[in-house]
Amino acid sequence: MIPSKDRLILALDVPTAAKAKSLVLELGETVHFYKIGLELFLSGEYFELSDWLQDNGKRVFADLKLFDVPQTVASAVKQLRSQNVDFVTVHGNDAILSAACEAGKGGVQILAVTVLTSLDKADMADLGFQADISSVVQSRARRAEALGCAGVVASGHEAKSIRSSVGDRFRLVVPGIRPNTAAGSDDQKRTVDVEDAFRAGADFIVMGRPIRNAANPRAAAEDVQRRILDCTKPEL
Repeated sequence: MIPSKDRLILALDVPTAAKAKSLVLELGETVHFYKIGLELFLSGEYFELSDWLQDNGKRVFADLKLFDVPQTVASAVKQLRSQNVDFVTVHGNDAILSAACEAGKGGVQILAVTVLTSLDKADMADLGFQADISSVVQSRARRAEALGCAGVVASGHEAKSIRSSVGDRFRLVVPGIRPNTAAGSDDQKRTVDVEDAFRAGADFIVMGRPIRNAANPRAAAEDVQRRILDCTKPEL
């Protein structure tokens, strides 16, 4: 069972730890799980912020999308084990994912990246992939589970097909959450709404701009948490 309050992961895609802390304090108890990615990593304040979040009772998702030769990725994951983060994202083939999983045992859990939600069919063709996006995502999810990954990051468009082909303990993290009226309004192309993500089988959703840029971020987060609770609570 995943606590309902933990199912919303807030993306701290801001330039400094000070801005991140200000947002976390503003959101208070409405958000319990935070994603920190490359922008903050390159600020030089990444691990200080991670420690601060954990000291304040928050969970941390290190969205670093590691992609390198297997030994280098394994070494990077070993470094993260001492940071007590919950998840780290890894790109790559079977050898890379397998090395990451082995290095993360007993510590950080590996989330395999399938296809970024900012990519559509034309983008995949530009990258040299001729297969249907859904087929690529399903294949990567099944392989990630077989290799020992904790889960995958995937669009809500593919969530239902992934959930039907993997075990219940395999975590499905869905980014690109947008109101239906805002679909296609930014760089996220394969988007779904909150309810659609969970109906399709998501365990967690990742949201950033719809909450961060809201007139009242705390109220926006509270509304999302209410909607999550409504669509994930067990039926009596």
